[in-house]
Amino acid sequence: MLHESRRSGEMDAATTMDRIEILKTDITTLAVDAIVNAANSSLLGGGGVDGAIHRAAGPELLHECRLLGGCKTGQAKLTKGYRLPARFILHTVGPVWNGGDNHEPELLASCYRSCFAIAREHGLRTLAFPAISCGIYRFPVEQAVEIAVHETLEELNRNEALAKVIFACFDNNVFDSYGREVESALRAEFRS
Repeated sequence: MLHESRRSGEMDAATTMDRIEILKTDITTLAVDAIVNAANSSLLGGGGVDGAIHRAAGPELLHECRLLGGCKTGQAKLTKGYRLPARFILHTVGPVWNGGDNHEPELLASCYRSCFAIAREHGLRTLAFPAISCGIYRFPVEQAVEIAVHETLEELNRNEALAKVIFACFDNNVFDSYGREVESALRAEFRS
C-alpha cells in the first residue's frame, strides 16, 4: 500500500510539473490567456518588460491603464491584451529590493498570489510570468525564482483549472535559475 501511495504522489508531482514551462523568449509573443506585466505603480509603461508590453499591445493599453488609477506593490490589475497574442494582461507591481528588510519577499509572493486570484476569478487557464522585480528593481534572482516557483506550485496544487504556467525568461541566468528551482521542487515533491 505504501508503494502505491508513493507512486500516486509521484504521478501527482509529475502532472503538476507538466503544467510548468520555462522558456527563454519574448513574453509579448506568447499566445496565452494572460501574460503578466512587471509594471510600475502608475501602470503607464516604463522600461524593461513593462515598456515592451506597452509597445507591443499598442496605445489602447495605455488608455485603459490610465483608467485603473495605478496599482499598489504586491497587487495586480487586469486589462485586455489588445494587439498582443495574449487575450489579457495581468499588471503587477513587484517590490524594489532594498536589502530584504522591507517585506520584499512577502510583497513579491503577494504579486503571484494576486495574479493567480484574478486568473481564477476570470477563468484564465494559461499564464506567462516574467521574472518579476529581477530587472531594475534588483531583487536577487535566485530568491525571486524560489518565491515564484513556490507560489506557482501552491496554486497548481489547489487549482486544477490552471492548465499551464510559463516562466518567460529574458536571459540565460534567469532561465538557468528557473530550471534549477523547478528541478529541486520536483525532487522535493517526489520525496513527500
